[in-house]
Formats: sequence, structure tokens, C-alpha cells
Amino acid sequence: MKIVSLKKNIGIPKYKQIVASIEEAISNGLLKKGDQLPSLNAIRDKHKLSRDTVLTAFNELKNRGIIHSIVGKGYYVTSEDILVQQKIFVLFDELNSFKEDLYNSFLENLGDSIQVDIFFHHFNHDVFKKLINDSVGNYSYYVIMPANINNTKAIINSLPDDKVYILDQVPEGLENYPAIYQDFENDIQKGLFTGLHAIRKYEKLVLVFSDYKQPNQLLKGFKSFCNDYKINFEVTESIYKRVPQNGELYLVFEDKDLIKIIKKIKEQKLELTKDIGIISYNDTLLKEVVADGITTISTDFNLMGKTLADMITNNSQTSVANPSKLIFRKSI
Repeated sequence: MKIVSLKKNIGIPKYKQIVASIEEAISNGLLKKGDQLPSLNAIRDKHKLSRDTVLTAFNELKNRGIIHSIVGKGYYVTSEDILVQQKIFVLFDELNSFKEDLYNSFLENLGDSIQVDIFFHHFNHDVFKKLINDSVGNYSYYVIMPANINNTKAIINSLPDDKVYILDQVPEGLENYPAIYQDFENDIQKGLFTGLHAIRKYEKLVLVFSDYKQPNQLLKGFKSFCNDYKINFEVTESIYKRVPQNGELYLVFEDKDLIKIIKKIKEQKLELTKDIGIISYNDTLLKEVVADGITTISTDFNLMGKTLADMITNNSQTSVANPSKLIFRKSI
């Protein structure tokens, strides 16, 4: 079975001709998913090429997800969809409603010939490391949401520098990578300042904060705001054993904490806005309607997804801070 055929003096690089030959073999049914390709050395020897030329062709097909390699065995057809021109690896910390908005916006603003594979590390260092190590060489671009994972720089070093994009927060050591990120420290200060007149109605501002998931810059910005404007405050890791008191204003990040505090407020027969207040982080459709509307500090996740898609499409190597704002509703 003749898989690879090359022509001389036609102005098309040899590696491109190898790619086109394999695409045509797949299109014509000569190669199907699971079939093994001729070896690098076999193609090299038959067409009197350098091994690097053949490897370049195979790597292009590999990055597009059309073929994959098995160590010690060779290369095999992974997909018969030869229209895929790029394949993107996306690694999120977790999936929730606002990150789903981000992801959907990212997909909507990419071209039809781009395939995206999404994975989740759930704030687990070992999972993060394994997913990245398993992805090396298999994608055209890598979108990484590192969250609070330690030593991310050492892990991400295995990826090509010019193909990596950092998303949402930029840990120490990753500042040189292109990124679309939230400026958490300044965003929370600006958001709270916008609502300062309402915040001053309450006796204490209570932050529900876990350093396991949340960026430390949020805590730093929160404390700076409270100290600058002489706001009485408290930081607690959990809402579950706490009994809400009249005069408190809660700032919560997790949706489960939001639902829990609303339930506790009802149990204590307190009236939201009049007796007690809530500000949540990261806006969703749910927060527009729960308890007649929850005030939020939020970045624009749809814009973040679009900006990320534009950066990859244009191979931009810049870093962009995504805008954030306070959205007033009836909860304060």
C-alpha cells in the first residue's frame, strides 16, 4: 500500500507533501483510525530525506490530533478528521457555571478547523503534573489555568514556551508567558470601593476565604480595603459552624457558601439587606435571581474567552488584564 508519494521541483516542501499524502490516504480510506503508518526510517530511506523532515511532518499531524505515537511501536492514526488544522489543550482547575461561560465563549470565537480538548486538575498537584506531561507534543497550543498549584513553572517547562497561554491567575515564575488574567488584588479593592456607601451600613464585613482554592491576592486586596477605609472585618475559612448576626455583611466566593449563608439567614429570621448583607464573587445567571438578586464582584468571563481565542488565533504573546466590576443588586 503506497501511503507517501513525493514530487520534485513543485515548490512544496517535502514535509508538507508527506502531510498531504497521509491526509489523502485517510480521505481515500487507505488509512483508517487505528492503522499504523510507515516508520520514520522507512519513509526517510525510500525518499532519500533527512529524518528531521519526516519527523516535522509527523509532528504537524500529531499536533492536530490526526496521529499519535506509541513508544517502541510507531505512529498510528488517531482521527480521520483531516480538516482539523489545530488542536488545543485546555486545563482548568474545575468546572462551574462562570467557567463554562468562559469555555463556551472561547469555543465560539475559534475557527471551525480547531479542536479543543478540556481537562480538569481539581487543585491536585499530581493530576496537574500528569495531565501536562501526557499532553507534551500532542497539541498546537496549551491553555493552562494553574490556580494555586505549587511549582507550576517546573511542570510547564516541559511545554514549548511560545505555545503556552496562562489563564485567570499568574503565579510567580509564569510572568513571561502570554496570559489573560484577573488582577485580583486591585479588582476586589475597586469593587468594594464602588459599594463603599452600602458597606458602611453594616457593622462588620466578613470574608469567607479558603487559601486552598482562592488566590492570596484576593485576601491581600480585601484587607487593604478594610484598613484603608477603617472597615471592621473578619476572615473565616468556613461558613458551616457560623451563626450569622444582625449587622454583618458577608463576602463569599463559593456558590455552596452562598446558598448556605442564605439558608442560615432565613433560619435566624434575619432580613437580607435590612439586617444582613451578601456580596458574592463571580457573576452567574443564578445570582441574578436568587434572593431577588445577589450583588457580585465579577470579571467578564465571556470577554475573557473571546480575548483568549483572539490571542491564540493571532499568535499574540502579550498579557491582558480582564476587566472586573461590582454589579449592584438587592443583597446589600
